[in-house]
Amino acid sequence: MTGETPQMQTEPAAPTPPADLHIRRDSPLAAEVLPLLERHLALMHASSPPESVHALDPAALAGPEVAFFTLREAGAVLGMAALKRIDASHAEIKSMHIVAEARGRGLARPLLAHLLAEARAAGYARLSLETGVEDVFAPARALYAAAGFTPCPPFEGYAEDPNSVFMTLTL
Repeated sequence: MTGETPQMQTEPAAPTPPADLHIRRDSPLAAEVLPLLERHLALMHASSPPESVHALDPAALAGPEVAFFTLREAGAVLGMAALKRIDASHAEIKSMHIVAEARGRGLARPLLAHLLAEARAAGYARLSLETGVEDVFAPARALYAAAGFTPCPPFEGYAEDPNSVFMTLTL
């Protein structure tokens, strides 16, 4: 024994966001947020069979068990994500989305880092998600894997689905 301690997995460092980039708690029913939600839902329905679309509509995202956030740059809504409470120790990431014209800038990383911090602050011990198997979801799967999420069985309310990938992270 050399007295070395085992290395612990660490989350990838989020890039330093631009000074005018802000992530805040928001309403999915706000007029400036609804177009992003419409685009997100349209993409989900265009990318997956109807029975495999698990995205929440604006009213569901406004529910009391959901914490909804937007990512804005110079006031423009460029992204969104939500945490849905499953129980006192477990939450789910819902509707994480960056607008197509802002993709490739690394904006999803600080948004995910924000969700992880919010989940920890809320006392959750586990954070899970469902995403698609289609190629359009490959960047999301890579982002989650890089943050330490690992494949898991279906969780609260989900069933096995060949079009879904389920992932979880112990916080």
